[in-house]
Amino acid sequence: MHDVLQLDITGLPQAWISVEDAATLVATGAVVWSAGTEPLAVLRGGFNSATGRQSRLEVPAIVALRGASRINLFELTPVYGKGKVIKRDRCTCAYCGEQFDSRVLTVDHIVPASRGGRLSWMNTVAACRACNSRKADRTPDEARMPLLFAPFVPSRFEDFILKGRHIRADVHDWLAARLPKGSRLS
Repeated sequence: MHDVLQLDITGLPQAWISVEDAATLVATGAVVWSAGTEPLAVLRGGFNSATGRQSRLEVPAIVALRGASRINLFELTPVYGKGKVIKRDRCTCAYCGEQFDSRVLTVDHIVPASRGGRLSWMNTVAACRACNSRKADRTPDEARMPLLFAPFVPSRFEDFILKGRHIRADVHDWLAARLPKGSRLS
């Protein structure tokens, strides 16, 4: 089952939430606008004794809530994750340029951790096991293995694409339409 993309009223992504949480927001009137080509889920309830009709609640794939976010989410650096680095780099080794299944890729420190290199967006790239072993505890220059592409910190919209495990096509398209110009994720 897919999660629902929760936005603030201005359209800034806030969180991935469950269908159940989104249904509560819809039922309580907290949703001011929604998007998506069709409902993510249709929940059915009891029958109205007067009309004999069953209650029905459609849960949209994208919901925007009342009120603005208290935090400017563009000022926050997205939470780092090795899986997100591999997705950010499109399952491509930064050294040999070959694409691999995400499960066989590793994350390599550009400046090795033993030399003070941090585990961060700008100091890590996806690497196949062969290239990671060949580079070893050296910088790309020392190993004569130049990076084929530069690492980057994902934007808020890119981060939501990287975070989503199973993103429905219409939600992906909505996020992708808001990616920075030249994004590698588009």
